[in-house]
Amino acid sequence: MSNNLKILDRTVSRALLGQGAHVEATDIVAGVDWKLSGTRPNGAPHSLFQLLNHIIYWQDWAVKWLDGNKPSIPAHASGSWPGKPGPASRKEWERAVRRFLKGLEELQHRCREADLFARPGKKSRLEMLHTIASHNSYHVGQIVLLRQMLGAWPPPSGGLTW
Repeated sequence: MSNNLKILDRTVSRALLGQGAHVEATDIVAGVDWKLSGTRPNGAPHSLFQLLNHIIYWQDWAVKWLDGNKPSIPAHASGSWPGKPGPASRKEWERAVRRFLKGLEELQHRCREADLFARPGKKSRLEMLHTIASHNSYHVGQIVLLRQMLGAWPPPSGGLTW
């Protein structure tokens, strides 16, 4: 792999995690009590659990697309907001957190394993990875804001608190 491709690979991988831009995506739900994850502060359109499931939905979709499949796009935005406001149990919350983290790992793996410039569809693999990294970053910010509103910030890692 050329030096330029290594830099590109590292850049995309860091973007998927939010490294250098904001608290790492892997830390955004660390230390969140499962009951709190279903709480919607006054005026908030979504709970932490709903945001996490929305991110998972699109991460899973992107992995399928990167694998050469043609996953369908929901007819309406609401189709990518699966589930109820909160988990029914600690196990359900922990399962969602694991799926989120696994999705990040899968995306990073896809970033390293194939030609980023290949165009399996209207977009190149690089464009799709950029899109999902931007999407995740947007919702990571929402999760941080909700955690701040709920008095559950910063995460155990400390995160960025300014």
